[in-house]
Amino acid sequence: MMFFVSLLVGILSVNAENQGVYIENSWPGGFKGYIILAPTVDLNGWRIKLKLNNPVGTLEVWNAKMIHNSTDKTEFVMTNIDTNGILMAGKTLKIDFLVRGVPDTNHYGTLTVENTGTVTVQPTTPKTVPTKSHTTHWMTTGTHSTNGGPTVTTVGFDRSKMKHDYGKAMGLSILFYDAQRSGKLPSNNRIPWRNDSAMQDNGDGHDLTGGWYDAADHVKFNLPMAEAAHVLGWGLEVFKDAYEHDGELDHMYDSLKTPLDYFLKCWIPDQKILWVQVGDVGADHSFWGRAEDMQMARPAYKIRQGAPGSDVAGNTVAALAVGSIVFRKKDGKYSTRLLEAAKTLYDFAKANPGLYSDSVPQAKAFYGSSGWKDEMCEAAAEMYKATKENKYLEDAKTYYEPATAWGYSWNFKQPGCQLLLWEITNDDKYKANIEAFIDSYLPGGSVPITPCGLTWRDQWGPNRYAANAAFIAVIAAADGIGGDKFKNFAMSQINYMLGDNNYNMSYEIGFGKKYPLRPHHRGASCKQDRCVSHSEDNPNTLVGGLVGGPGRNDDYQDRREEFIKNEVACDYNAGFQTACAGDAFIHL
Repeated sequence: MMFFVSLLVGILSVNAENQGVYIENSWPGGFKGYIILAPTVDLNGWRIKLKLNNPVGTLEVWNAKMIHNSTDKTEFVMTNIDTNGILMAGKTLKIDFLVRGVPDTNHYGTLTVENTGTVTVQPTTPKTVPTKSHTTHWMTTGTHSTNGGPTVTTVGFDRSKMKHDYGKAMGLSILFYDAQRSGKLPSNNRIPWRNDSAMQDNGDGHDLTGGWYDAADHVKFNLPMAEAAHVLGWGLEVFKDAYEHDGELDHMYDSLKTPLDYFLKCWIPDQKILWVQVGDVGADHSFWGRAEDMQMARPAYKIRQGAPGSDVAGNTVAALAVGSIVFRKKDGKYSTRLLEAAKTLYDFAKANPGLYSDSVPQAKAFYGSSGWKDEMCEAAAEMYKATKENKYLEDAKTYYEPATAWGYSWNFKQPGCQLLLWEITNDDKYKANIEAFIDSYLPGGSVPITPCGLTWRDQWGPNRYAANAAFIAVIAAADGIGGDKFKNFAMSQINYMLGDNNYNMSYEIGFGKKYPLRPHHRGASCKQDRCVSHSEDNPNTLVGGLVGGPGRNDDYQDRREEFIKNEVACDYNAGFQTACAGDAFIHL
């Protein structure tokens, strides 16, 4: 693929060493690169116009704001965001871009950069500089070239320089979710030690087979399952190219359908019933064995009018809505079905506010909810993204809470709410919320950090909280917040989990040469004829599972009975996998 650009630069002479357009990577159907602006005079607001000879599917840009694209997808206009409109002489600005849907043909075009003179320099008197232009050239045929000069070494992130293979870690995580499947397994099941299970799951005779088992046990808790599905779907929406690049896109679609299909079963709109749990915790935890060998009764629990649960319903809406977005081009009929279910469930959740764990006390000791506005904010924001109906955006704003969040998890959605509202509105108050949240996880912030560098929010699943902060950071960076600071933070946390720790061990099972061999997980620890003792390694490798993580001082033991540090869970992996996808995407 050849791409030729004539670069027109407003009132500044060209710095041939730094200024230009760079291609970092290309693949069939797309490429990723960046623009370096290096003015020799002060820029006081700028605008970029890119006109191509052939249409492309989409052009996404970071560190700039897209203000126009032509209907034929050949012309794109971008402008500065609030934080980079003033670009002083001698300084540089990096503008990342991603092109998808590129036909297999030569491309050329013009890129115009104008000094708009629209940003006021405070506290001095505003100044306006006339718009002018200067022409230089850039061309690439797969190597990195700038301004028509010789091939140069690309600066910034480079996939060949990744500390760890984030794409591989991402793909292994999908296998973990495959191992958590309940019900009838698909013909392409990739987990040899798993088979059909819980084939009689039902609620009052209504089929509730499918979905994911929650953690080491075999209960299906819809609150964390829906949170995981939403986070994974959000990551697929933003970092689809990372999945495609690593050959995991079809696997990811298959994986995400497991909970989404299950949620479609759980919601019965004409009866206004949402089934939210299958399995009695006491009976389940009294059985240590394979899911395929369960004999105990598996009661189901529901919310309804008079017994509300807008937290779990909101989580489910968010998962269904983002599912409708990511499946829109993959399977239009399925996407429509997801969205229609999300609409009716949203109306039910809005009309029946309350905590589901008050209506279903069987869940309280394990996934007791502390609030519902954050879930409803995420639900409303995702509904707006899926429908563009303003009523959902207005609802999201009413559910929004401005305080700096404690964390992101199945129970705390505040950062997700704030980040989604930033994506939709570009209102700086939401940006400030996200900056404050990530800053609290950085050195000097309020969240403790272990000696080896893991942000340690809580003893139960510290990897989960650190990975979730990394997921928020990497999506925020993709949305124009935090830049390299947020990207580097996200990578530092994932790097810790993949081996940059005092044990030189990956906390993701199956990644690298050293990882947990005795995670707390029933299916992985049992053969067909018996379950192994505590002193034996698991006979089945739970590939891709992320264990809970170390103590405050990086202390960890690979013991099956240590369920606080060595259990796995669906919600543990969701933020981790999305952060891995984001880290892999950065290096495309």
